[in-house]
Amino acid sequence: MAKIIDGKVVSQFVKDGVKKEVEALGKKGVSVGLAVIIVGSDPASRTYVNNKKKACAEAGIISEEYALPEETTMQELLSLIKELNQKKSVNGILCQLPLPKHLDEKLVIENIDPKKDVDAFHAVNTGHIMIGDYSFLPCTPAGIMEMLDYYNIETQGKNAVVIGRSNIVGKPMAMLLLQKNATVTVCHSKTENLGEITRRADILVAAVGKEKFVTGDMIKDGAVVIDVGINRNGEGKLCGDVDFEQAEKKASYITPVPGGVGPMTIATLLKNTVTAAKLQNAIE
Repeated sequence: MAKIIDGKVVSQFVKDGVKKEVEALGKKGVSVGLAVIIVGSDPASRTYVNNKKKACAEAGIISEEYALPEETTMQELLSLIKELNQKKSVNGILCQLPLPKHLDEKLVIENIDPKKDVDAFHAVNTGHIMIGDYSFLPCTPAGIMEMLDYYNIETQGKNAVVIGRSNIVGKPMAMLLLQKNATVTVCHSKTENLGEITRRADILVAAVGKEKFVTGDMIKDGAVVIDVGINRNGEGKLCGDVDFEQAEKKASYITPVPGGVGPMTIATLLKNTVTAAKLQNAIE
């Protein structure tokens, strides 16, 4: 039976470290500020933003919320971002995605100052990740690396398989595992004989957004299984991309959904915001 990788425990460990750093910066006269932009009234986005505000408050980070109406124009949104780019008290800017359909997400990300891009979505930051010389990391992949580290799970020389190739999770996840000396294979919807590849994985990361996509027969005995998926099943309950009951019997370690990768994303966002404050104030 697999050991559970508890995201709540690891995220609390990270948040405790962030709180200490915020206190230390405060003694040097430096406050840490995060601006969160939300456009429209998507319920999932609202929940995420509320969770982020709560986590900021607990860590001593000042959070500013900019809740804009659904009909906000591209010009209005870019004007706000420009203002926040120049605002000294704001160290990090986060625009909650998805945006309403009439707004261009790519253009929004491009207009956030890379030094304040605490989501690490800007092309400058993704380029830095590619060459292994980065200040910020996308929150979910970075959170997963924190988990592996916390549980002393070795990556060096291991076969790692990432299912999913999104810019937010799949691609940066592959890069971070590669930088930690894993041998990485990235699979996706066009991959043939997927099960043959996943059965060779010592570390399997599922980020496809399909309920119970990874079944027990796709998992090698003793593999570490990281489930990034957040889906709702027919009964409306949260579940991951991995069939947990089947996978738990074969894996050595596994993340549950909920309570696995999810809590790490916000913890890493806080960590990135502190990093941004230190960089902007030239503090080592």
